[in-house]
Order: sequence, then structure tokens, then C-alpha cells
Amino acid sequence: MRRAVLAALAAAVILLATACGDDEPKPTPPPAPDLSARPAAVAVQDGPFAAGPFRPPAAGAYVGAWIKPDELTHVGRLEAVDQLETSLGRRLDFLNTYRRFDQMVGTESDVEFLADGQNLMISWATGDNRSILDGEHDRLIRQQARAIRAVGRPVMLRMRWEMDRPNLRATMWSAADYVAAWKYVRAIFKQERADNVSWVWCPTAEGFVRGEAPDFYPGDDQVDWTCVDVYAGAEFQPIGDLMGPFLQWAAQRPKPIVIGEFGVAKAWGSANRAAWLADAERTFKANRQIKAVAYFESDPDGNGPNQQFRLSGDRAAFGAFHSLVEDPYFNP
Repeated sequence: MRRAVLAALAAAVILLATACGDDEPKPTPPPAPDLSARPAAVAVQDGPFAAGPFRPPAAGAYVGAWIKPDELTHVGRLEAVDQLETSLGRRLDFLNTYRRFDQMVGTESDVEFLADGQNLMISWATGDNRSILDGEHDRLIRQQARAIRAVGRPVMLRMRWEMDRPNLRATMWSAADYVAAWKYVRAIFKQERADNVSWVWCPTAEGFVRGEAPDFYPGDDQVDWTCVDVYAGAEFQPIGDLMGPFLQWAAQRPKPIVIGEFGVAKAWGSANRAAWLADAERTFKANRQIKAVAYFESDPDGNGPNQQFRLSGDRAAFGAFHSLVEDPYFNP
């Protein structure tokens, strides 16, 4: 008898909970952004620009990528680039490659890419700014300057890209410390006659939305290319909206722009990703000051679907990127 009473009570609780759940309003999904509207033309300077030794095209824009290999080895890097270029049916204009502070440029794969006529954008994760200014890393910085000089070809160098990220505050210390470290490192490169470097300053789009990124700018006399990293990751919005504050700022500077990293997350679905990339192509072309763009072709380990950006294997999204790289505008 006791069991029957308990079962009846349990059933009543379940029915009550279900009834209450039906009465609760369901959250309204956010409205889908309009990805077909004509993008705003904000950064429209045509140049010519004093961009250092890595010169922008007179018209159009270069297209490149970071392509994460299955294994971070010489063979792995070569295979990853070859597979993407084969799928695209063309050579990329430049490759983004990442280096730790103590990791020198001039690896075996670097040498092979350069020998094959490829261009490099080096994203160099320099360390604690105050220890740099105290001279603790002079030997390492000089070694890197010599390694890059030995490349013998113009390169783009992103010194501690995304320096405005909140999770880097412990090593950046402050915007003033970053600016001082930038000038300190650049002075060492000048002493070492590493004159083949175009200096690329590259914060995040979010840093401009927060209003913090401009404080990290070392100055027009210190920077050759301005840059931004922009993703439709946690938020699905047109790329022109996501990087709008950056474009408004960059339009006031006589510098070419490189989109150092851009990507659209798998979480938004194949059709939405394709539409986002088609809108990105229109936005790049509307903002003629953008002279180079690099896709982030990677699914970083341990990240959820909002931080997975690889296009290969997604037919619609990859098709949209393929259309971009085939456009004559991106074949200067």
C-alpha cells in the first residue's frame, strides 16, 4: 500500500512539473543577422602606403592562412599547406606561422616554403614586457633578429599579437609597458640590421569594442601594417559589425590593413558559415585599405564548437572560401 501511495505521489510530481514547464516562456532565439546587405565602406584609403619591405598590392588584396597540421612537424606542416592549396587550386600569397618567444624563425619547413617562393607572416609570442625592458632577453631577441635577417626575404612580423586580451595582462602589465617593449625590440632589430621586417600591430576586434586596444598602439612611426583578429565565434554577427570599431580607427591611419586571423565557428551551421564568408568577401572588397587577409584554418584542441573554425570537410563553407580565393580581387 505504501509503495502504491509513493508511486502515485511521484507521478503527480512529474505531471505537475511538466505542466509548469509548458507554462514557462521559451527563450526567443536571437534574430539572424542580415548577411546580404551591402557592407559599409569605412577604411577606403587607396595608398600608396609606406608599409615596410613587405609591400601591399597596388589593387586588391593578398590571401593567406594559418593551416593547422595534424602533427606539428616539418612533414606535417608541408602536407597541411599542400592539401589546402590543392583543394583551392592555387597557391596562397602568404602563410601565417606561430612562434614561441624562444622559437627561432628558419625551421626546415620555413626554409622549404621560402625556397618555393612562399611569403611568411610570423606571429611571435614575445614574453613578459617588463623583463624585456630589463634586458633579460636581449640575447634571445638578437638571435631572432639575425634569424629573420637570414631569411633574406620580406616578412611580416606580428610581435605579441592580441596583446589586448585580458588573459595576457599578467605578462603585458599595461599598454604603456607593451608600447615600450615594442620600441625596445624594434631598436634591437635595427641594430642587427634585420631590415626585411614589416612590423604588424595586431590586437583583437573585441579590444576595440571595449575601447582598450588603441592604448597599445606604438605609433605611426613604429608600425608598418595595422591588423585585427576577428571571429564569429561566441557571437554570430557580420564581420563588418564585429570589426567595425577597428575599421573606423584604422581608417584614420595611413597604413595598409591585414586581417591577421578570421574565422567562422562550426557551431553556426554550414549554410550560415557560407553566408558569413560571402559577406566577409564583400566587406574586404568594400574596405579597400584591407590589403591582406588570412583565414584561421584550425580546430584547436580542447575547444568547443564555438571555437572550431576549420572549413575543410564543410562543403558549403569551404565553397564560399574557395569563391573568395578565386576572385580576381584576391589574385593581385
